[in-house]
Amino acid sequence: MTPTTVTNNNFTAEVLECPQLVLVDFWASWCGPCKMLAPTVDALCAERSDLKVCKINVDEQFELAVRYQINSIPTLLFFKDGKAIRRAVGLRSKAEIEQLIEECHHEHPAE
Repeated sequence: MTPTTVTNNNFTAEVLECPQLVLVDFWASWCGPCKMLAPTVDALCAERSDLKVCKINVDEQFELAVRYQINSIPTLLFFKDGKAIRRAVGLRSKAEIEQLIEECHHEHPAE
């Protein structure tokens, strides 16, 4: 499996309506830390059946970056039941991201 490329056109269906926990990687092609994080994101996508992984290029999908207040990249946003429940900004280790995934699985979105 490879991460799903998300645009403004498919964001609702791919992220907000997804029954699984969704990890969204906000990135840009010119961003060094984003390039360093990409293999980790790809590995998580391939290894975890309990997680949907999506990527959003902030240069191409500016509206989504603004909507979710992406001020620095890379930013990882975790969505559960259609709501953003957790955010991680900057380069993170695979272990750190896996810990966030476990925490998100036990979190209930605020109403």
